[in-house]
Amino acid sequence: MSSFLSRRRVLATGAGAALGMGAVAANAAPASASPVTSRDTTRGEEKRTLDELYRTALAEGGKLVVYAGGDTPTQQDGTKAAFKARFPEIDLTLIVDYSKYHDVRVDNQFATDTLVPDVVQFQTLQDFDRWKQQGRLLHYKPAGFSKVYDKFKDPQGAWVATGAIAFSFMYDTAAVGSKTPLTPRDLVDPKWKGKIASAFPHDDDAVLYLFTLYARKYGWDWVAKFAAQDVQFARGSNSPGDAVFGGQKTIGVGTAGSAVGTTPVTFAVGAGHPFMAWGQRMAVLKEAKNSTAAKLFLNWQLSTEMQNGSFNGWSVRTDVTPPTGLKPIWEYPDAHVDGFPRFMSDRAEVERWKQTFALYFGEVKGDPTPGWLGLHPGA
Repeated sequence: MSSFLSRRRVLATGAGAALGMGAVAANAAPASASPVTSRDTTRGEEKRTLDELYRTALAEGGKLVVYAGGDTPTQQDGTKAAFKARFPEIDLTLIVDYSKYHDVRVDNQFATDTLVPDVVQFQTLQDFDRWKQQGRLLHYKPAGFSKVYDKFKDPQGAWVATGAIAFSFMYDTAAVGSKTPLTPRDLVDPKWKGKIASAFPHDDDAVLYLFTLYARKYGWDWVAKFAAQDVQFARGSNSPGDAVFGGQKTIGVGTAGSAVGTTPVTFAVGAGHPFMAWGQRMAVLKEAKNSTAAKLFLNWQLSTEMQNGSFNGWSVRTDVTPPTGLKPIWEYPDAHVDGFPRFMSDRAEVERWKQTFALYFGEVKGDPTPGWLGLHPGA
């Protein structure tokens, strides 16, 4: 489950935490109603305008239910407000919870024929592949689908990413006071002992993947030294950013943020040092009660107006230019964009990593022996 800091904080500082990527652009300009030009590359894409979809959705009842992944119930309030401002007559219910809880609810609803959401928007990427195989997802290509980065969409349109999210660490720029940016290797310097907040890696798979990258890059000695840093661990990828922005800690690890600007917080995406990023997937469920309203929501999220207003400057679309100083997220080899979906698909490996980090960070008692993972310091 990823998470967002408040949009006010993100927009004011250029750095923050984020996860229900539906909040990609809560205060973007109203989405355009201009029609989509028919070209070979857009074959099969939605041709209706947002306003046309809006009218049809109203005729079908004007309701919409979205399940979105996130850490706090209010995390998607900006998204809901922006959607309601653009489409005021749609009765939108947007429910935020950890993705690993939402997907269990949806599976149970499938089993009991009590489906609630029309749209799902989760960090649990493996669910979308599984649900596609089960025939649970509507194969649908919203306008702009052909412009989405290839790895961020299912070729048949079963799902598409509507937000690009990156997880790394952040730090109080003034408190660090160094002209040389911090790297993950620096986090084990004794001078930062007691000054670090982190999300629990065994509680959030995106944070977990970030820590696996650290372990592979810097070795298990680094992990052991980090564990000795008197780290303030807490649940939720919002918690490290809250601790840094709130002045309680200097460094926050395992959180989302923006690399646009460094005041008052720097979000670390330095060359040669690992961070992680992915496309937050969204899908319309095949049994959705409000299918046109669901399509409207998906088209709105993927519109260039919304994508240009992303909180971190990154878009899932290849035709949206990032702000000066940024590249498209898939052009950062250290972001491991292709690695996270593979990692999420191997649930046995995920569980082994969870148990190992729980052991190192005190949730499981005993002597850390990571050799059983087939890993060793420096792996």
